[in-house]
Amino acid sequence: MTAAEKGWWEADLAPYGITKINEYQFPTGAPEMQAMLSGDLDVAYVGAAPVITALSQGLDAKIVAPVQINGSSLVLRNEYKYESPQDLKGLKIATYPPGTIQDTLIRNWLQNNGLDPEKDVKILGMTPGDAITAISAKQVDAVFLPHPSPTVIEKEGNGRIIVQSGEMEANHSCCVLVVSGKLIREHPEIVEQIVKTHIKATEYSQAHMDESAQIFANKTTEDLDTVKDSLKEWDGKWITDPALIEDSAVNYSKVQYELGYIPKSLTKEEIFDTSFYEKATGEK
Repeated sequence: MTAAEKGWWEADLAPYGITKINEYQFPTGAPEMQAMLSGDLDVAYVGAAPVITALSQGLDAKIVAPVQINGSSLVLRNEYKYESPQDLKGLKIATYPPGTIQDTLIRNWLQNNGLDPEKDVKILGMTPGDAITAISAKQVDAVFLPHPSPTVIEKEGNGRIIVQSGEMEANHSCCVLVVSGKLIREHPEIVEQIVKTHIKATEYSQAHMDESAQIFANKTTEDLDTVKDSLKEWDGKWITDPALIEDSAVNYSKVQYELGYIPKSLTKEEIFDTSFYEKATGEK
C-alpha cells in the first residue's frame, strides 16, 4: 500500500517499460491464488499458506520476499472465561477459509494442545467482515483473524483478545511477496526491482508508522484510531529477509499435508527464490 500510495511502483518500474500497474484486492488469500493460477496475476501480496496450497496445485511461482511475521489474534466473546485452550472445547470459531494461514495455524495449535479441530470445536471459514458480524451477532463464540479486525471487535465491545498468533507459533510467516515463474524467467531484472521497491516501502513504513496507519485507513476505510490502536496491540512485525520465514513456511507445508489439504509437503526450494533479495541487498 505504501509503495502504491507514494507512486513508487510506477516510478521504479517505468525504466523497464512498465506503463501501467493494475491493482486488485481479494477478501482472502484463497481466491487471490486462484487468480494467479489462472494467469491473471504476475505479482501478489498474500499469506504464505495459500501460496503453498496453490503451489501444490501446480502454481508456477515463488515467494521472493516476506512482508511480515505474526499479526493475528484469537478473540473470544466476553461472557466466556479463558485460562487454557481447553476452555475452547465445544465452541464455534470463525477464521479464514481452509488452506489460509489462520486456518492452518489454529488447527495446528488446537492439536498441539490436545483438542481435535474437527470434533472438539467447530471451525467456520469466513471473510473478515462476515466473521466480525458473526461474533457481534453471537453466531460464533470466537474468531481468529489478522489485525486490525481483532481491535475492531474489542472496540465494539464484542470480545477480547486471548491469544496472539505469535504465541501459537513464534515468528510464523504471514504475508509474503509472490512472483510468477513466467516473470522470473522472462524478466528477472523487473523482479529484482520489485523486491527493491518492496524493501524501500517496508523500511519507510517502519520509520513512519502514523503515516502508514493513515495510508491503510484511507485504502481500507477503517477508522484511523482503530488502525493506530491495532498497530500497538498486534504482535506483528514487517520484515523483508526471506531467511526469517523459510522454516515457518516449510512447517506450514507439513501441517497442510497432515491436515490433508495438499498431497505432499514442499521443500524450501519449491517454495522460495531468495536470489532476488540477495541481489537487491547486495548479499552473496
